[in-house]
Amino acid sequence: MIYLDNAASTPVHERALGAMMPHLRGSFGNPSSIHRSGREAARAVAAARAKVAALVGAAPHEVVLTSGGTESNNLAILGIARARPRSHVVTTQIEHEAVLEPCAQLESEGHAVTRVGAGRDGIVDPADVEAAIAPGTSLVSVMAANNEVGTVQDIAAVAAACARRGVPLHTDAVQAAGKVPLDAARLGVSLMSVSSHKIGGPKGAGALYVRDGLRPVPVVRGGGQERGLRSGTENVAAIAGFGEACAVAAERMAGDAARVSSMRDALVAGVAGRIPHSSLNGDASRRLPGNAHFAFLGVRGEDLIIKLDEHGIAASTGSACSVHTQKESHVLRAMGLGRDEIDGSLRVTIGPQNTRAEVDEALEALVSCVAELRRVSPLRQKYGL
Repeated sequence: MIYLDNAASTPVHERALGAMMPHLRGSFGNPSSIHRSGREAARAVAAARAKVAALVGAAPHEVVLTSGGTESNNLAILGIARARPRSHVVTTQIEHEAVLEPCAQLESEGHAVTRVGAGRDGIVDPADVEAAIAPGTSLVSVMAANNEVGTVQDIAAVAAACARRGVPLHTDAVQAAGKVPLDAARLGVSLMSVSSHKIGGPKGAGALYVRDGLRPVPVVRGGGQERGLRSGTENVAAIAGFGEACAVAAERMAGDAARVSSMRDALVAGVAGRIPHSSLNGDASRRLPGNAHFAFLGVRGEDLIIKLDEHGIAASTGSACSVHTQKESHVLRAMGLGRDEIDGSLRVTIGPQNTRAEVDEALEALVSCVAELRRVSPLRQKYGL
């Protein structure tokens, strides 16, 4: 299989796997225990926390370990908003469901939510975010990079706007972490969500950066782990793998970004030159290194995925987290794309483990599959396919 769905999940890096194995075999103690096995586990968690902190420009004590990006987003949004009765939250229309759903939950509890739009290029204007901030705003949440079209937002400008109004900013950096440089302190964000399995770590681990002095209301209560912000026995093996994946990403980010961007650009150029009635969704330059999101008129994205899979190529139409709902992409709708463009969308996400030969083979398959599907498309006459 040629795996080009790295925005959904990534293969576990060998170094991450190596960091995990001792905690799946002999060193299996509970980090809260004070005997030797427990102390070994606690040291592993502390070491991993430091590696996560280094990747995102935080101090280790500012990193709250979670089960992944979804839990981190929930803790940030629900935890800050619920600290004030009937507060106001500002977010965008193109966020991941792990942000939009907690915001909807807040609305059901009596809080107010404003959702700022995005342009056709998938970029959110920081001025629009600032204009939405009101006297009762308790939190702004704007993603660092979009999980579908890969657009990278100007988080520093958004953070500056929030600082002028005295409002904390949360950013969902699940797609951005490990692919583009992130420094929480320099960016000026107050909270940042990251996830392990997007950067070569195992599933089931993630983190929330919480700026010193800020304290969300806990969403998960119990034994008081993670300074009382996230109770539950730590998943030591997954955390160890997560930490090592962060270390690998930090070491290789610049080189990987250059090589992956080159493969992405070759794919984008190939599609533009060989597949008529196709377009690239999202800004052409302000996007993640490995993201190429296309619209093919006269083709259903789901059919194209099936055809590509027959050629041994894995891709997707968008967010893997909501694939079973089969609903129209709220991201593409917010960007103003038409129904036929949305129906014909395909997300190809390239990772450091991919090769140029694989991308070239995927392009050939894509050209063939689109042509095959268009021959039987009910939109063939409409678009002169």
